[in-house]
Formats: sequence, structure tokens, C-alpha cells
Amino acid sequence: MNVIAGLRRYAEVNGDIKTKLLSQNKVTVEDVNGQRYLGCALDCGKTIEIHGTAGNDLACYLNGGKILLYGNGQDAVGNTMGGGQIIIHGHSGDALGYGMRDGEIYIRDNVCCRGGIHMKEFRSMKPVLVIGQNAGSFLGEYMAGGTIILLGLNMKRGEKLFGTHCASGMHGGKIYVRGAFPKENLSPNIKISSLTDEDKKELDKYVKNYCKYFGQDYEAVMSKPFKKLTPVTSRPYANLYTSN
Repeated sequence: MNVIAGLRRYAEVNGDIKTKLLSQNKVTVEDVNGQRYLGCALDCGKTIEIHGTAGNDLACYLNGGKILLYGNGQDAVGNTMGGGQIIIHGHSGDALGYGMRDGEIYIRDNVCCRGGIHMKEFRSMKPVLVIGQNAGSFLGEYMAGGTIILLGLNMKRGEKLFGTHCASGMHGGKIYVRGAFPKENLSPNIKISSLTDEDKKELDKYVKNYCKYFGQDYEAVMSKPFKKLTPVTSRPYANLYTSN
């Protein structure tokens, strides 16, 4: 049987999930109403399918497992995740992928503020965040590594691809943006450049995944050009400190 969340406390729901995962590799959770910490530290080979609105810290510290959310996520989805996959058929709140170290997050729709804040990479650990629509302010804030892909699909008239202070304090990694974007909302330390062949190969892989997960037309998505945003320096705030 599936786990029914309903109006039960998050600790009770998570207890039921963990018990079922001791004897099976996939658990379906229905009627979710903001319960927190679902899928916390989920290990490789385990999958949780969620129906409803997941609460804060969905899949925090994800450890190689897979989360499928048919609904919306609240704040801090994928907080400090170290691997695995999160696929959300809806939108996400603030601080998506906070401190994300590895793995992939796919958001069908939009994200709120501070998506990808403090993302980082190390050797083979390279996190990826793919956003289908647009993002709020401070996208990629203090980003130290990894990749963010912003597609700008299904945006309403007057909406911008990202809000103010995009890439504020960014000192590593890259952001791929599709189509027109508000240059006035970019932080001053960011360079805009065309994609290299290596960039195109990387982008192609994750856009194909996005299209497969959400039933999008790959050719239509790729019909608009992409640009790459990268930091000019690895020390954007060096002038704020005294010399050593």
C-alpha cells in the first residue's frame, strides 16, 4: 500500500516511508500537504514518488536517491544534496538547491528567489539545476560551481527571465540562459559569452532530459539561442577586504 500523508505530522509520515524502504526500493506518497523533510538523505537505488505539495527541505542531503514530485515544492528543495535526482512537475520556492554539491534537479515551471545559492563542485561532483520557466531575484547567488540552465518556456507577457541581482557574488560555475534576458538585472562581475562546443554538448544532454521528463519538444526548445554567464573573477568582493 502507498503512504497517505493527509494532515499527519511530517515525522510520522517520514517514519512510514523509511519503514517501507527497508523492504522495497520505491515508495509512493499521496495527499501530501506541506510535510517537511520528505526524502531526506535518500540513498542510491531508492525512489520516492510524491503527489501533492511537498514542504520545506524536500530531499535535503539527498544521497543518490530519486525524488519524483507531482506538484509544487516549498523552500530549500535539494538543500545540500550530494547526489541523485529531483524531478518536479510544478514549481519550487526559495533557495532551491542551496549548497548543492552533486546531482541533478529538474523544475518544470519556475523558481522563486535565490535558486542555486552556494552551488559548488569538486572534481567529478558537478551539480546541475534545470529550470523550465523563469527565476526570481538572486539566481546563482555566491555560486561556486556547477551548472544552471534557464529555459524561459511559457512565460507571460512582461515577465523577465530572471529577477534582480542575478549571480550576485558568483565566483565559479556557469549559467546558460535561453533567448532574451534582462542584462540590467545581472551583477556587474558577470561575463556574457557564446557557447563553446563543449558547452553545447553539456547543454544538449540536460535539455534532452528536461524534454523527456516533461513531454516538451526538444527542437522547439533549442530553436532559440543560448548565452553563457560566468564570473569575471573568482574574488568578486576582494576590494572589501584588507590586503594580506
